[in-house]
Amino acid sequence: MPADQKPVPSVWTRQRRQREQPALSQERIVSEAVHLLDVDGIDALSMRSLGNRLGAGATSLYRHVATKDELIELVVDEVYGELEVPDVTDPAHWREVAARSAHDVRSMTLRHPWVAAVLGQVGLASLGPNLSRVSEGMLALFEVAGFDLEEADQAMNTLIAYVIGMTTSEAAYLSMLARSGQTEQEWAESLRPAAEQAVKDHPRLSEGYAAHRDRDPRVIRDANFDYGLQRVLDGLESRLDHLGGSPGSALPT
Repeated sequence: MPADQKPVPSVWTRQRRQREQPALSQERIVSEAVHLLDVDGIDALSMRSLGNRLGAGATSLYRHVATKDELIELVVDEVYGELEVPDVTDPAHWREVAARSAHDVRSMTLRHPWVAAVLGQVGLASLGPNLSRVSEGMLALFEVAGFDLEEADQAMNTLIAYVIGMTTSEAAYLSMLARSGQTEQEWAESLRPAAEQAVKDHPRLSEGYAAHRDRDPRVIRDANFDYGLQRVLDGLESRLDHLGGSPGSALPT
C-alpha cells in the first residue's frame, strides 16, 4: 500500500492481533454485545456500556475492536452465522430454497431487531466470514436456477432488499410492542376503538380492517411477508423464462 494511501476503515481490512488476553477475547466481546443489543437495543450500545458489562474498561476493548463501527460489523456477521447456507443442486427446486432462505433471514432479523437499524452503516460487512458464506451459497443457488454470475448477484440483492425492507418496519413495530409490555393481540385490542374511529369515513380501509379484526396479527404479518416474497420470486422466475433457463414451475402461494 502506498505511504500516502489510507487503509479502508473496517475490521475485515485490519490484521487481527495474534495474541489475545484469555479473559477478554474478541469472541467474548462480540457475544456480549449481541446479548446487550438483543435486550436493550442499538441506542444502549457503547464501548463504555459494553466494557462495564464485561468488567473491563473501554480501553481494554479497543485492544480487540478498534471502533464502535468495527464492533457493529462484527455483531452483524455474528448473527448471520445463525443462517444456513442454501444448498440446491436440482434447478427445479431453486424457488423453494430461495423462499426458505428469505424466511430464514426474516426470522434472524426479528430475533435481533437491531440488525435492521444498522445494516446501512456496517461498512464492509460483506467481507465477514459468515455473511460471505451465506452470500456464496445464495449466488450458487441463483446460478443453479439459470442466471449467470452477474445476474445471480442482482437476483440475490433484489431478494435480500425485499426481506430487509419488510423486516425493518416489522422489527421496529415488534420493538415498540416489547417496550409496551403487551402481547401483539393485546396491543391490537387496545387500538381497536381508535382504529375503528379513524377508518369509519374510508370504506375500503374500514372493510379491510373489519376483515382482519378477529385474525391473529402474527398470522397477518406472516401472510403479508409471504405474499410479497412470492411476487418477487414470480418476477425472478419470469426473468428465467425470458432467458430460456427456468427449469421449474411456480409454486402455489
